[in-house]
Amino acid sequence: MENIITIEGVAKSYADHHVLQNLDLNIEKGECFTLLGPSGCGKTTLIRLLAGHEVPEAGKICIDNTVVTDSGTGEYIPPERRGLGIVFQDYAVWPHMTVYENIAYPLKIEKRPKEEINKLVMRMIEVVGMKGLDKRLPSELSGGQQQRVALTRALVADPSVMLLDEPLSNLDANLREEMRFKIKALQREFGITVLYVTHDQEVALAISDRIAIMDDKGYIRQIGTPYEIFEQPKDLFIFKFMGIANFLHIREEQGKYFVGTGMQPIPWEGPAGTAENWVVGFRPSDAQISRNGPALKGIIKRTNFLGDTMDYMIEIDGENMRTELETQQAINEGLMFTEGEECYISFRSLLWFDAAQLKEVESI
Repeated sequence: MENIITIEGVAKSYADHHVLQNLDLNIEKGECFTLLGPSGCGKTTLIRLLAGHEVPEAGKICIDNTVVTDSGTGEYIPPERRGLGIVFQDYAVWPHMTVYENIAYPLKIEKRPKEEINKLVMRMIEVVGMKGLDKRLPSELSGGQQQRVALTRALVADPSVMLLDEPLSNLDANLREEMRFKIKALQREFGITVLYVTHDQEVALAISDRIAIMDDKGYIRQIGTPYEIFEQPKDLFIFKFMGIANFLHIREEQGKYFVGTGMQPIPWEGPAGTAENWVVGFRPSDAQISRNGPALKGIIKRTNFLGDTMDYMIEIDGENMRTELETQQAINEGLMFTEGEECYISFRSLLWFDAAQLKEVESI
């Protein structure tokens, strides 16, 4: 695939705070690529560098085979000449303009013919499901409709790349779900390249072709498909950041592995590497609960009825973990436990990590 964005050795600091350091990144033409990471990790700074609103102290940025920033040569192309569409979390639609006027604005700036502007704007209004709303002001629209206006305005001029910086964070849960599907549908329909910035793992998994995980020091920890990021994390930071994570401390004695302080030998294969201490990581959905062995015996410490699911906190030899299963399955299979009952735990999937890494990720 052809790269449409190439970032080489980019660095950016504010006073003594190094936000990005020697960052390299390639984004392929036509893909939806997401920068995912905790607040303050440099995602928005990178978007601003790409847009031309900031200049890096080191490194080079190319967009669509054009060098837009090069700290070595001093080359710099201003934002309005980079051919980008940008949408921010605060919508940034002009309150005094109608839906039509907001969307038409980029085309008027380019001095397109009136007939062409009208044809493009009305087509885009229909594509995003806002037919009949073209004469309304933003104050007469819902938050989701305002965000559609912002997306449409960014799309209408056929940009080489769309930069989306947390565009759904101000919407409620139902609108976020609706809009993430709309963004993905528009990206596929127009074959446009999207660079999406978010701290929301669910959105990233839903819309991305590839994801880059950034840590709070501004480094990229892993790049991969949503499946690779979620199911094959390269380290414990990524595993914990990508959702609810369980960790059980494991000790080794005479070639056998035991959970916590107990003497139950674990019924699975040990780690391939070497470490002084280990933890195994797994999602709540990776743990299977039953009333009979063979499996690790535990005690139900807490039960939560969450409507569609049952959520259990379980202690295994001094270690606590969570598991969940569908409420109907729990009823049908006699797995409606009460606090204090014994249970047995087996696992669909486990990942082994060096326990020393846990300190790094405790704040996530």
